[in-house]
Amino acid sequence: MPGAAAVADASKRAAPARFKVKIAAKPDAAVIAGKVLRSFNTWSFKREQPSDPALLLRVVTEAVAAHEAVPFVLYWGKGPRHDAGAPEVQCLDFLAALTSRIKAVHAPGAALRLILTDTHAALNGHTEENMAHYFGGIERLAAKRDMTVCRMSRLLAAADDAAMQESLADCASPETLDALVASATKWYRASADPHEGALKYYHMNMIERRAVEQSFPRSVFVTFNGSKLRSLFPERLPIFYMYSLRRGLAVKPWFLPAEFDSNAELNDPTHHDAA
Repeated sequence: MPGAAAVADASKRAAPARFKVKIAAKPDAAVIAGKVLRSFNTWSFKREQPSDPALLLRVVTEAVAAHEAVPFVLYWGKGPRHDAGAPEVQCLDFLAALTSRIKAVHAPGAALRLILTDTHAALNGHTEENMAHYFGGIERLAAKRDMTVCRMSRLLAAADDAAMQESLADCASPETLDALVASATKWYRASADPHEGALKYYHMNMIERRAVEQSFPRSVFVTFNGSKLRSLFPERLPIFYMYSLRRGLAVKPWFLPAEFDSNAELNDPTHHDAA
């Protein structure tokens, strides 16, 4: 029989082998990140391909490697209604379905923040009282789904000079300006000139996109708009173009009637309003 010393030596030699097996069995961050990406980057949610798939994967991989929730940010506006209704609930539930898909393959899940665009609402003539009432309702609905909110005006207040001095000399493309004028014709009430409202909105977004980048530099930016309005969104963040209430429907919930049926068909189910 081997002596005690020989048994001890054999035990020491075997330990590293068992340790290596455990390390090799640990899932790689890149593997999990791929599963996370496939969980939400599907036609069940997206209306077109993301702006930068490589950057999108990098953001997801960084979150997975750090064992953190994958961060998403989303603009949430205000339409003619002052109370959140069925469209808002359906939209938030649809967003929650996306985050649930992520949590199923990545325990920390996803962190979704709604940026309440009070600046856009003010441009369209809404009072602070009406904004506070509507956005307060959205905040309560979001909290029930583990989502957080913040106001765009506060992001701007916290932004440094680089964001606030974003050049106003940049011109919108004719295609972008046409889309913004069409939206301003419906929602801009400060004057009778929708072209004026469209230009103000465009320049406002040029500043806001920099403020969002500064506040959320490693996030996925979600929008219900299509890529034709890509220039309005943060340049350095991956853009995820998403349906709003269900697959095939991209109308923003705040522009829909309070009792809107998401199963109803629209003449243009993916039309957008930029505000």
